[in-house]
Amino acid sequence: MNVNLDTKKHFVVPKEPVLDEMTTLFKILGDKTRVRILYVLFEAERPVSEIVALVGKSQSTISHQLQTLKQAGLVKNRRDGQTIYYALADTHVITIFSQMIQHATEMDSKNK
Repeated sequence: MNVNLDTKKHFVVPKEPVLDEMTTLFKILGDKTRVRILYVLFEAERPVSEIVALVGKSQSTISHQLQTLKQAGLVKNRRDGQTIYYALADTHVITIFSQMIQHATEMDSKNK
């Protein structure tokens, strides 16, 4: 769905199901552990053990958060033998996360 944010044109608020998905996405992105996981995956696909080491949380916590991110369609996984690898789900997620990083970095530099 393309949304035209040009204020000179008529703007229609999305229907309830779309708003529900949007608010769910913001809630999921409101957790620092999940954002750390996404940041680690923004750089590359990684096995769970590496995500655990980089994020600095227990395997149980990381596995739970990865499941939440997967259910939300933000990450995908693949199995290679006994190792499970996770990556960002698609280019939409990469774009969203890239924009979040850029915005947060700009806001941080303005506040200094």
